[in-house]
Amino acid sequence: MNFPSELKYTKDHEWVSVSGNEATIGITDFAQRELGDIVYIDINTVGSEVAAEEVFGTVEAVKTVSDLFMPVAGTVSEFNSALNDNPELVNSDPYGEGWMVKVTLANAADVDALLSADDYKALIGA
Repeated sequence: MNFPSELKYTKDHEWVSVSGNEATIGITDFAQRELGDIVYIDINTVGSEVAAEEVFGTVEAVKTVSDLFMPVAGTVSEFNSALNDNPELVNSDPYGEGWMVKVTLANAADVDALLSADDYKALIGA
């Protein structure tokens, strides 16, 4: 499994990439493997302020539906519209084309509380 070292991670299996005051968020390689074939992404929080650890959407796989938890507080500025027609991008490229949302950070210090790649690997036993 792949866990890019430049990303931050959550115990709920989301990843975060930060550039300035914007964060890009998706689910980890581990999470997409656990879910299996992803068939639908439901995110209707664009324009909304979402607190850290609140649900910002759901991901639907063939056998289950799973909540998506916001890693950092902020305003959802963009949804990856490519996922509407190709939700399987989350399976094939979770850290690239399979990103889910972009968020304007409310507090950049929230990122400091997230897990490093090594901490995340230890959490999942990788």
